[in-house]
Amino acid sequence: MDGFSFSEPYIPLAERPEIDRWILSALNTLIKNVTIAMDDYEPTIAGRAIEQFVDEYLSNWYVRLCRRRFWKGEYEQDKISAYQTLYECLETVVKLIAPISPFFSDAIFTNLNNTSQKENVDSVHLAAFPRANEEAIDTALEERMQLAQDVSSLVLSLRKKINIKVRQPLQKVLIPVLNPAMQVQLQKVEDLIKAEVNVKEIEYLTDTEGIINKKVKPNFKALGARLGANMKAVANLISKMNQHDIAALEQNGQFSFDLKGELITITLPEVEITAEDIPGWSVATKGNITVALDITITDDLRHEGDAREFINRIQNLRKDKDFELTDRLSVYIVENEKLKKSLNQFKNYICAEILADSIDWVPEIHDGINIDINDTPLKINVIKNT
Repeated sequence: MDGFSFSEPYIPLAERPEIDRWILSALNTLIKNVTIAMDDYEPTIAGRAIEQFVDEYLSNWYVRLCRRRFWKGEYEQDKISAYQTLYECLETVVKLIAPISPFFSDAIFTNLNNTSQKENVDSVHLAAFPRANEEAIDTALEERMQLAQDVSSLVLSLRKKINIKVRQPLQKVLIPVLNPAMQVQLQKVEDLIKAEVNVKEIEYLTDTEGIINKKVKPNFKALGARLGANMKAVANLISKMNQHDIAALEQNGQFSFDLKGELITITLPEVEITAEDIPGWSVATKGNITVALDITITDDLRHEGDAREFINRIQNLRKDKDFELTDRLSVYIVENEKLKKSLNQFKNYICAEILADSIDWVPEIHDGINIDINDTPLKINVIKNT
C-alpha cells in the first residue's frame, strides 16, 4: 500500500530504533553462525539456526512488535526504517537458504529484487553469499532482548496456566535479579515486556527469601552419565539444598559439594529448579529466570479488560465487513448495565483504537450483531461513516 521499493536513502544503523538494531544484530550473528556451519559441511546446523531466527526472532517477535509501525499512516523515517530492516532480513535469509532450498529462495529473491532492483543479478544463485557486518553486532542488545523474550514467555505461560487472557491487564510482575547487571539489562527492555504481557509494573527483587520459595531436584539424565556411582549420593545432597544454595547455583551457574573429601560440581542444566506459587501470585522458573505474576484482578483492571475485549470484537467486525483500514465508524450499543461503566471509562481509548467518531448507547437495535465480552452478551451495530 505504501509503494515501498527501497528507493529512499539507506537509514544509518545508529538512527534506527533499538528493535531494528537488535534484529539486524541478530541477523549478522546468524550470518556468522551459518557461515561457520556451512564451512564445516553442516547444513542441518545452518538450517536450524536460520529456522530459529525466522520463527522466534523475525516473525514471532520483530514483525509482531512492529505491526503498528508498518500499518500507521505516516510514511516517515520510522516506517521506512521498519521496511528497510524487514527487507534486509528477508533478502539476507533467502541468500542464506539458497544452498539448502534453491527454488524457494530464488522465487522470493526474484520477487524482492524485481521491486527494489537492489541486486544487478537475475537469480539468488548469482548473488554474493552474505558477509557478517561486525559493526552491526551488539551482544549486550541481543542479551537483553533474549531476557525480554524469556520473561515474556514465562509470564504468558502463567496466564495460560490460570486462564487469564492477555487482553486482561494485570498489575505487577516480580522478577528476582541475580546481579545489578541483570537488573540494568531488564530495565532497558521493561516497557517492551510490560506491553507484551500486559502488566502495569515490574518490580525487581534482590533477595527472594521469604517471598519466593524454590525447590531443586536432579536431572538424572544429565547427571547420570557423568557421576556414575556417585549419582545417588549427589542426588541426596541436591535434595538438601536450601534457598541460599539454590540462589548461588542460579547466580554462578554451578555449585559444588564435598562428597567424602571429593569436590563434586553440578551445573544449572543438570538440575531442575521450580518455584512454588504464593497466595495471590503465580510463579514460574526457566533456567536462572524466575517471575511471579500478580493474578488479582481489581475493578479498574477488569474494566480495562472489558474495553480491550470490545476493541478486539470491533476490529474483527471491520475485517468481516471488508472495511478499509482508514474507514471511520459510528458504533451503537444496546444498554447494558454490566458493561456500560467499563466502556464509558475507556471510551476515548476505544474510539482511538477502532477509529470511531462516536459510541452511543441506545434502547434497542433491530438489525444489530450479537457479541460476547467476557461472558456478557452485548448487541451492537457498526456503521461506516461516509
